[in-house]
Amino acid sequence: MLETLRLDGRVAVVTGASRGLGRAMALALAEAGGDLALAGRSKPDLEETAHRVERLGRRALVVPTDVRILAEVEALMGRAVTGLGRLDILVNNSGVAHVGPFAEGPPEEWSRMLETNLTGVLNGCRAAAPHFLAAKRGKVINVASMLAAVGLPHYAVYSATKGGIVAFTRTLAVEWARHNIQVNAIAPGWFVTDMNAHAFANEKLRERLLRDIPLRRTGREEEIGPLAVYLASPASDFMTGQTIYLDGGHSAA
Repeated sequence: MLETLRLDGRVAVVTGASRGLGRAMALALAEAGGDLALAGRSKPDLEETAHRVERLGRRALVVPTDVRILAEVEALMGRAVTGLGRLDILVNNSGVAHVGPFAEGPPEEWSRMLETNLTGVLNGCRAAAPHFLAAKRGKVINVASMLAAVGLPHYAVYSATKGGIVAFTRTLAVEWARHNIQVNAIAPGWFVTDMNAHAFANEKLRERLLRDIPLRRTGREEEIGPLAVYLASPASDFMTGQTIYLDGGHSAA
């Protein structure tokens, strides 16, 4: 049974791999046997992720990429294929957030979130499409958010981008099913990362957020890795179009 979770000989592209959940998923894929093309905008942080992948005995390419620009994402996929030999797995993880009252939100922040969080996912899938369709196989893991299902003040546009990812995942999965390409999403709840560390540094706000989580704690970065490995592996070949909420029960409460 455990052999179906192995990724030996497979190549994955992970965007937003420079830190946080992206780095955690990249390292889990490497530990399962995969080679990695690591994308993001911070080259030094990507290089640190690459060093950790290589310490696990796997190959890693560092490819600084702005996921908002299709040509750069297409170049990323090309580098993965030429540098690592193939493309099997795509993890669309890049994301940004601007927190604040919707009526006061600057339009340029709306555009930045839409272009990074949602257009970035579309660009990833569009750029990977020729490789997956030609091979008649592929695994796509889109990273959404628990906030696609739960309303929280000051996160209106961010939540809209993540809800769009859920809908896109469902529909593309149906379209690509006949090509043996599985498209699923992970919707994390509260994990303390660089993006939200300021909120959890406020003790009163931290207590408020934890009250909504039945398990009464935040997620640990290493807890997302096994789910990413499952969705990237042959073990999930009969699962497609699904969004899995990894949120301590928040979306179920």
